[in-house]
Amino acid sequence: MSMVQNEEIQNRRDSSISKKSSTCVNLLYSSSNKKRQRYVTKDGKSQVNLGNIEEKKRFLSDIFTTIVDLKYRWFLFVFMMCYIVTWIMFAEIYFIVAWLRDDVNHIRDQTWNPCIENVDSFLSALLFSVESQRTIGYGYRMVTSNCTEGAILLMIQSIIGSMIDALMVGCMFVKISRPKKRAQTLMFSTNCVISYRDDELCLMFRIGDLRDSHMVDAKIRAKLIKSRQTKEGEFIALEQSEFNLGYNTGEDRLFLVEPQIISHTINTSSPFWAMSADSLKREQFEIVVILEGIVEATGMTCQARTSYTDDEILWGYRFEPCMSLEKGAFRVDYSRFDKTFEVTTPLVSAKEMQALKDLERNEQSILSLYWDNVGNTYPSTDTENRLSRSGIDHISEERTPELKHKVFAV
Repeated sequence: MSMVQNEEIQNRRDSSISKKSSTCVNLLYSSSNKKRQRYVTKDGKSQVNLGNIEEKKRFLSDIFTTIVDLKYRWFLFVFMMCYIVTWIMFAEIYFIVAWLRDDVNHIRDQTWNPCIENVDSFLSALLFSVESQRTIGYGYRMVTSNCTEGAILLMIQSIIGSMIDALMVGCMFVKISRPKKRAQTLMFSTNCVISYRDDELCLMFRIGDLRDSHMVDAKIRAKLIKSRQTKEGEFIALEQSEFNLGYNTGEDRLFLVEPQIISHTINTSSPFWAMSADSLKREQFEIVVILEGIVEATGMTCQARTSYTDDEILWGYRFEPCMSLEKGAFRVDYSRFDKTFEVTTPLVSAKEMQALKDLERNEQSILSLYWDNVGNTYPSTDTENRLSRSGIDHISEERTPELKHKVFAV
């Protein structure tokens, strides 16, 4: 009885896991007749919104980065309020001091020794606060040596004003000089293409730089964003896996003076190893491409991003050349940057193509062995056994035609 109950509990658990997984899939991906939600937009903006953050005081611990990350309208609002609040705050203090010492009632009294001269209202105290913090000093309103508190207040306001100047001017300089706008002059092709290059199936896209001041130490990398379910039933939403763009050979380091085609070789370590043209239409994934480099003019690191969804990958296409030699110099025609043309490419996956090559190689070795012994009327027993073990009849008559039919069904 206990075994039956355990089986029922396990079945319920598996069914609940599958329901949760399907729910997660439905949330992450819309139906086939709707546009799927992107992880990163084409212009590089992340589509992930952060919510329910309880410890917001963490942002105040890094106030400089928090201010720089604000949008321009909020940044300008904070910039102005920092000055306006301090001006009004010290204006109130100056007016209270003048009122307590009765300076407001002895403005034109030559026998009176005021603490702050010519402050008879809040507006005049505000003008004195602005003149003091901004070091304008018209000479009409001033703190005299008749009171100590006035001198102390003036020193405190000068120190606070210098701190605000350092913080706000520093934030303004960093925000203006941020290399985010530099990424707008870095171009990515609209589509990826898959075709053969040097007898290997490759996934390719094109990048380019529109400026004459080029990126220093430019590097390219890519991530595959795809949800999957583990063998234990755990659903991993938007799992990130690395794309090899030539890290071992140094091909990921670019000298980006002209548009370049970045190639990913589809081999046994590639996530596209077992993906064919038909299975590509059924898959749901996203490739995030990240280009990093140092801006030559400012020396700051710049990052440009884009993404390619499964419906933006063209199987059996190549990019058109966009460079030509004119008048002793190379000329780039950016009107041909996104243009592609169709080429003959097998529709099978790289894994199936490799299996076909192995079969043909095995068949050729068997045939060469057969013709080496064709001079003998009766082949030796050893030769017959080797031919039987190799299964030449099974290869030639069954598996090879089937794979060849897939390969050339273009």
